[in-house]
Amino acid sequence: MNLKKFGWILAAGFAVQIVFACKASDNSEKIAEVDGVAIHRSEVDRAAGKSLSTAREQVYKLERQKLDEYIGATLLTREAKRQSISVSTLMEREVDNKVAPITEDNIKSFYEENRTRLPVEFDKVHDQIRDYLRDQKIENQKAAYIKALRSKATITTQLKAPPVYRSDVPFTGAPIRGAEKAPVTIVKFEDFQCPFCKTAQPTFKDLLKKYDGKVRLVHKDLPLDAIHPLARQAAEAARCAGEQGKFWEYHDQLYSVSPKLSSEDLKNSAKQVGLNTAVFDQCLASGKYRAVVQKDLNDGAQLGLTGTPSFFINGREMSGALPLEAFSSVIDEELAQVR
Repeated sequence: MNLKKFGWILAAGFAVQIVFACKASDNSEKIAEVDGVAIHRSEVDRAAGKSLSTAREQVYKLERQKLDEYIGATLLTREAKRQSISVSTLMEREVDNKVAPITEDNIKSFYEENRTRLPVEFDKVHDQIRDYLRDQKIENQKAAYIKALRSKATITTQLKAPPVYRSDVPFTGAPIRGAEKAPVTIVKFEDFQCPFCKTAQPTFKDLLKKYDGKVRLVHKDLPLDAIHPLARQAAEAARCAGEQGKFWEYHDQLYSVSPKLSSEDLKNSAKQVGLNTAVFDQCLASGKYRAVVQKDLNDGAQLGLTGTPSFFINGREMSGALPLEAFSSVIDEELAQVR
């Protein structure tokens, strides 16, 4: 077995407790002086804002990755010594030999599922698919084995994550779903004609159920006129529905029929959720909420948003139709701070 294939960095020594230290930034630190006037790190942080935070996060993720690799390699070395065998023999026994063979059905299924990305004949990619699937199984088995070794060891790390960058996201007067005083606020910028926004809706329902009383969801509009010409009027229509106390019912209805959002579709949706259609039609025709939707657009621009869906969890930015686990990870961190 070729250890280079798996990127192992074998550690010298067999210590179970591994300590890595990384000095946290001191925002009060003076880092320059101009004619006797001090410039502090906090001032640079404010000026650099999101870009500096992103760079620090990338460095931290790389450090975290390499630290995890080093811990895994150390645990492997120790376990191999305990069993009086080489690391390569240990990996063959615990990883390679426990991976099921790749069948022809596995290869064909993968090919069929990815035909749009594999515009070549099956025979020409057969061996590459087989090797890829085999490598994936090995990686999964390897990760499971390392996880088992970690569970038996006492591991302390002191690698500190950089300070979390939080955007100041205004949402006064915006529609809110969930507990009014929840400790975690998710502000979502969306476009009713956006297919990825539509995909994200079930995830939000699951989050509100999972974190009942702990999360509130705030809606803000970011209609992308250049590619979704019907989204702006749909956003205004939803605000008109909110005037009758049914913003969220109408919101859900719009996503259920999206991208069919013509004026007639908007009126049909109003009937579906039981709105007073005469009042609704008058509201929509008047352009009453045009300025409200435009303000949301302006807020999004100030935050540097260029696409939908975009989210802020207590000011922490995320984007895309992300899985439940991605949101839960950040929400759990926020709730832990509250506790």
